[in-house]
Formats: sequence, C-alpha cells, structure tokens
Amino acid sequence: MLVNLKEILKIAEEKSFAVGSFNTPDYEALEGIIAAAEELKMPVIIQHAQCHEGIIPLKEAAPLMLAAAKKADVPVCVHLDHGETLEYLKEALELGFTSIMYDGSTLPYDENLENTIKASGMAHAAGASIEAELGSMGRRESGSGDRTGSEDESKIYTDPILAKDFVAKTKLDALACSFGTTHGIYLTEPKLDFTVVERVRKETGGIPVVMHGGSGVTEEGFRSAILAGVRKINYFTYMDKSGGTAAADWIRNLPEGKPVFFTDLAVAARKAMKENVKQAIRIFGMMEG
Repeated sequence: MLVNLKEILKIAEEKSFAVGSFNTPDYEALEGIIAAAEELKMPVIIQHAQCHEGIIPLKEAAPLMLAAAKKADVPVCVHLDHGETLEYLKEALELGFTSIMYDGSTLPYDENLENTIKASGMAHAAGASIEAELGSMGRRESGSGDRTGSEDESKIYTDPILAKDFVAKTKLDALACSFGTTHGIYLTEPKLDFTVVERVRKETGGIPVVMHGGSGVTEEGFRSAILAGVRKINYFTYMDKSGGTAAADWIRNLPEGKPVFFTDLAVAARKAMKENVKQAIRIFGMMEG
C-alpha cells in the first residue's frame, strides 16, 4: 500500500512510536525489508540515498521500490534520502517517489532555508511529503566526514529556536535533528541529548522529528528518543552489515571443494537482513518481545 511520509507519520504520532526507514540499494534489502514489515504488520519506509547512485541509479531503483510498495499489504512510503540538489529531488518526484528529503545541512542557514522552501513547494505540488535537516550528523550517509566524537557535540546540535523559524517558513512534514547521532558505524559511544528533541517539538508545535544515524544506538536509547518525540528512524549500516556477515559465514562454512554461488550468498544475506530489520521494527514500534 503506497502512502506518503505525512500519512505514515500520522500513524506513528497517533500510536506514539517511530517508523523504521531503511535504505534499499539492492533487491535483497528491498525484499527483506518488505517481508519483515508484513510479518509484523507494521508500516515501513523504504528509501534511496543519493550516495547510492553508483550502486543502483535512481531511475532503476524507483520502479522496483514503487512496485514493492504498491503490492505490500502494509503502508509503505517510498522516500528519497539525503537529496543534495533540487534537480535530483525533482527527478525522484517525477519517477513517483511519495516523499523526499533535502539535505542542505552543510550549507549556511539562509541557503539551506532558501533551497528547502523550493524543495517543499516541489514536493507538495506533487502530492508528496518533505523532510529536511537542521544541524549536523557529521559524516554523510556514505560514511564520509570526520566526526569522531572528540569535538564539542553541543555546537552541532539542532537549535530549537532556529528550528521554529525553519519549520514555519519551509512547511516541512518532518525535521531531521542533530542530538548526538551520526551516520555509519560509531567510533565512540554516542552522547544523546533527548532534551533537544523535546525542545524542538515544543518550539515547532509538534513537528515529527527524524533520527538519522540509527545504527549502533542501544534499545534504551531508541526508546528514550521515541518518548521524546522521534517518529522516523533511519537505519541502514547495521542491516547492511548483517547481510555481509551472513554471506561471509556462508562461504566460511561451505565444505571444501564446493563452488560458491552468488545466488546462495544473496539468499543468506536477504534472510539475515530481514531478521535484523524485524528486530529494529519491533524496537521502533515499541513492541513487546
């Protein structure tokens, strides 16, 4: 069931949980994510990050993602993650994405604001939703960057007062905030400040807050973030890692002399990613067990 981000976040808000948002740079991940959500009967967001263009181009990913969303028996949002140019956002909307994220977080505030206003207009005109980012998660989704946890984290946290102005002028459907998380594998234990989320929610009149850099956060950390007002959690690195580990284990356990077939590795990776996503959805959905 294909829906947009605003519709899926309405479900999360009403039930006080967060919807998992998972990158799908390959078909194994896409199948595993949808299967996990259907088994748990939970809404889910599948997303394509611009940094994965070299793995699968947007124009090739879109038909696969949209087809999977439409035939799923749970609500599925097809979202563009970390779109860095207006041209790329426009292409995603033309291909049928129901949600886009403009990432101007590395730009000066006024430039980020100006571009986000344009992106918001494009999205809403197409009947889609929009997310944007204020503050800095350090490394990009691809893992580039130099954030190691050694600097003063508070300097790059989202400013709740600035968020009020940003949300009011851009008419966002969701805001990605910096409150101590980062993309990729954590080099140090994250220091999460949930009061940032609470204050952003208060100042903006309850904007759904997005948590990027979800991989590596403890279950307790996730639950505290959700209670503070996080309604969308991006999760990719550890899901991807689980698939890679499963494929490596398959090769390691293969009897000597037996050939390695890629299809076997793909099946092993898909099963592992599905189970990893199921666990993440249970936590984000505040489910017992």
